[in-house]
Amino acid sequence: MANILAIDTSSAWCSVALSLGDKAPEFRHEAVSAGASQLLLPWVESLLANAKLSLKDLDAIAVGIGPGAFTGVRLGVAVVQGLAISNNLPVISVCSLDAIAAQITSAEIYKKTKPQRFMIAVDARMEEIYWANYESQATQLPKRVSDIYLTKPEDLNFDGVQLMAGSALNAYSSRMPIFDGPKDVDISISALGVLECAKQSFKEGLQEGVRLLEPMYVRNKVAFTTAEREGRMR
Repeated sequence: MANILAIDTSSAWCSVALSLGDKAPEFRHEAVSAGASQLLLPWVESLLANAKLSLKDLDAIAVGIGPGAFTGVRLGVAVVQGLAISNNLPVISVCSLDAIAAQITSAEIYKKTKPQRFMIAVDARMEEIYWANYESQATQLPKRVSDIYLTKPEDLNFDGVQLMAGSALNAYSSRMPIFDGPKDVDISISALGVLECAKQSFKEGLQEGVRLLEPMYVRNKVAFTTAEREGRMR
């Protein structure tokens, strides 16, 4: 089994995981406001030390590339670029929504309902939602079967969706079309989801050179202007 370090700072959480073959992965995950840049490298060093490994013992480094918080995504990508270049390691980029889709397969609501098709929808701020649809697979992680969309809550399309999960439910449920199926409002991205996606990608030989690593931007504008914020408050 490959030794893979996974990092995600694309949300309000700083998250690091380290695969250890057939053993349970080492894992650190904590809500932060703006302190991920101070936590990330010490956590990496701590997880490696606990596993008695060094960076040069890794087979690849994985990172959540978004869509997500603009500054957080850039931080995670920059840290992984530095670690990979200095240790001559390949990288694996993981879409944030794909990581959440991988995590949902371990949730009780997923195991109970066994949906064939489900939606991951996360709060994109600025009154918008990132979302995509997935199909469950018998022996692999869920497969994304749609584009990644950025829309207003009112524009979600639930056709064929049997389960919905993600932070958008708490943020915009009153503005969404009615969805009567099961929901997971608590799930959010973590490095464990990034790690699961990365392990599958590594098996399929999809690791790549670090110079190809870049954030996934679905929106060009990352914040309201002062005038727009003031207008929304009137």
